[in-house]
Amino acid sequence: MEDSTYLIKTENLNVYQDENLILENVNIEIDLGEFVYFIGKVGSGKSSLLKVLYAELDIKEGEAKVAGYNLNKIKNKHIPMLRRKIGMVFQDFELMADRNVFKNLEFVLKATNWKSKIDIDTRINEVLESVGMLDKKISMPTKLSGGEKQSISIARALLNNPPLIFADEPTGNLDPESADSLMKILHELPKQGKSVIMVTHNHAFLKKYPGRVFLFEDGKVTEQIEQGIDLIS
Repeated sequence: MEDSTYLIKTENLNVYQDENLILENVNIEIDLGEFVYFIGKVGSGKSSLLKVLYAELDIKEGEAKVAGYNLNKIKNKHIPMLRRKIGMVFQDFELMADRNVFKNLEFVLKATNWKSKIDIDTRINEVLESVGMLDKKISMPTKLSGGEKQSISIARALLNNPPLIFADEPTGNLDPESADSLMKILHELPKQGKSVIMVTHNHAFLKKYPGRVFLFEDGKVTEQIEQGIDLIS
């Protein structure tokens, strides 16, 4: 497989946070249609690596390519185009409380140069239906449960049909039932040709919702081929 066909490829990448070396010699390759876990202790560099891949942290040493962009050479004017290829789902939902669900999603589309009201309405209906939240279209965020808010967050991340989803502890504030429902939605996305990278501390997901597993430990990132109890205990 040629390098250009990988959705994400890093080579000998060192990750720094505030001048401190967090991760050393990171080499990963992720293709379309994969579900990937980043696991490790707090402060092990999981979120920092996502920030590098999102072009939020500069690369000082090594190389990284994401969705056809060489992050070592990317120009500032191209960063918004890169980020449109990445849907973000966070732990804390980040919905605007002063507008309903439809207006939250409409804001994102208008900010990314969608003009047609018909196209906007159609796309919002599509993504809400895909996460089972179409009936919440005119609800205010304050009236939604945590699980519903996070489902809306996934819908928002899907608006521009990105090939890549970054989910940083998306179940962290959810009860077990809501977390499981959310995982079902995320785990279906690779069947649509999208790749999901999920940062999580809930290792029970690794068996119920299989995927590739990268362990962040002692400044290194290693893929875990065997998901045995010694790894996830």
